[in-house]
Amino acid sequence: MNTENTIKVWDLPLRIFHWLLVCAFFIAYITEDDFLTLHVWAGYLIAALLVFRFLWGFIGGKYAHFSNFLCSPNTAIAYFKDSLAHKAKRYIGHNPAGAVMIVLLLVSLLLTTITGLAVYGAEDNAGPLAIIGMQNEELWEETHEFFANLTVVLVFIHIMGVAFESYLHKENLSKAMLTGYKRKINHDD
Repeated sequence: MNTENTIKVWDLPLRIFHWLLVCAFFIAYITEDDFLTLHVWAGYLIAALLVFRFLWGFIGGKYAHFSNFLCSPNTAIAYFKDSLAHKAKRYIGHNPAGAVMIVLLLVSLLLTTITGLAVYGAEDNAGPLAIIGMQNEELWEETHEFFANLTVVLVFIHIMGVAFESYLHKENLSKAMLTGYKRKINHDD
């Protein structure tokens, strides 16, 4: 890799978080009722990863900081419009559309995890929310499934967005999330 033209953007803890979250959510989603123990442990891993990401948003590397990428809805809408017109500014870190997706995914995953703990408490009288889950079991289960399915939809939108942005800026964003490196900004971007 030519380090003269690249910059380290995604630190190792953030990349590990990202790919562990992908694996844990995939495992939790496909195991559902059939392998409850594996499903529950994948859910606990997701919960731990969410706590890590929240903390890393304040103490992690420059591009992981929430203050580096969170933006107003107007900024995100303007960026989205510019992207559709193929004239969006290239960002080293997360762009405004990516920032919106991060927030949506983190909130959806958090709600999936909390409602999953409530379901686990209601069905098996286990886990940290066993007492809360004892009430309205059906509501918790429906809400858990809703947010799990919403997360799947968001993941597909995220993947399509990464592919589109990779095409738009002629940059492999998936590779950047593996290696941590992106192309530096130059006057052509």
